[in-house]
Parts: sequence; C-alpha cells; structure tokens
Amino acid sequence: MFTGLIREIATVKSFASSKLTISSKLHPSLGDSIAINGACLTVIETSKTEFSVELSPESASVLAIENYKGKVHIEPAMRLSDRVEGHIVQGHVDCVGEIVRIEQNGNSTDFYITIPKESAKFLVPKGSITVDGVSLTINDVKDNTFRLTIIPHTIKNTIFSRYKVGTKVNIETDMFARYVYHIFKKEKSISWNDVDRIMASY
Repeated sequence: MFTGLIREIATVKSFASSKLTISSKLHPSLGDSIAINGACLTVIETSKTEFSVELSPESASVLAIENYKGKVHIEPAMRLSDRVEGHIVQGHVDCVGEIVRIEQNGNSTDFYITIPKESAKFLVPKGSITVDGVSLTINDVKDNTFRLTIIPHTIKNTIFSRYKVGTKVNIETDMFARYVYHIFKKEKSISWNDVDRIMASY
C-alpha cells in the first residue's frame, strides 16, 4: 500500500528489456515494493546509489512506458505506523490517461485528462485519483475526462512541470470507488441493511 505522496524525484539510469535501474537516495532491500510513477514494482537488485526493479510483460502493457526515462516519481511502501496524508493507493495502475488540455487558473494550473470509458465509471467529483503516483483530488468529471487543479507546490515537487498536451500518464482510480461499484453492480436490489451486511463481510 502507498499514500500517493511522492518521496523523491529520482533518475532513470537505464531501462533495458524488463529491468529498470533507478539512481536514488533511497536504500531499499531486496524484495521491497516501490511505486515508480504509481506502479508497484519489486526491488531485484540494490547498491549504495541505485536499485533495480523488474517489469513483467503485463506491467509494461498497462503503463505509460514512455515516461520511464529521465525523472520519475518514487514512493516506498507505506508502513503501518505511517500517517495517511494522501489516500490509500495500491500501486495497481488501472489504465493510461492522456492530458488533453492545460490551463492557467490564477495561481494554479488545471489539467484535463481523458481515460478509457471502462475506467471512467470510477471517477467521482471531489474524489481521489492517482496520476503517475501522485494523490490528487478530482474537481470535475465530464464523460471520460476529469479536471485537476494543481497548486504551484505540487508542480514544483513533482514531474507535472514537464507534462504537456498529449503526455500519457499512469492512472489508478480510487480503490473504494471500485469496491462500491462492484458491490452495487452485483446486488440488483439493495437496502442499507444489505450494505451493512456486505461491508461487515470484508
């Protein structure tokens, strides 16, 4: 589990075949889970200044793989004692979104991102979403496009500053929105007592 708060903007040293090597200040152990641009990956090699993870064909097929160069977002897995300051993030990328519009809005910047329709049903206005590993709040939703308002602090401390119209990004929709959708989809007729019963079973 992760929180969607970026701990470091690290540098990709190499990406050959399925092996991604990152130059980082982090010192993970073998087998640790690290979210890189929002994708939970497992550490397979480590040294004093870098670590490597391996991407399966399945992972590579669902990620905005072109962003795994230059700078990337890094977040180590959450400890049970950590504060959850973003939201609960699994590191399971649902789909790739595309930035379709960027607009200045006072002292902030609005990013409009389009995602596939099958994932858009999990978008909730004022709900949470993870974009390349960053926990953010959705402002508006229209069809399969949502709007984010990014403050200067976030722009400065993430790789959002390099995003342009046409940039592809990893998207993880809110875990609880997915669970609620599937619960109600399964139940054709449901009461609040049924909701209590279902939730008590988890």
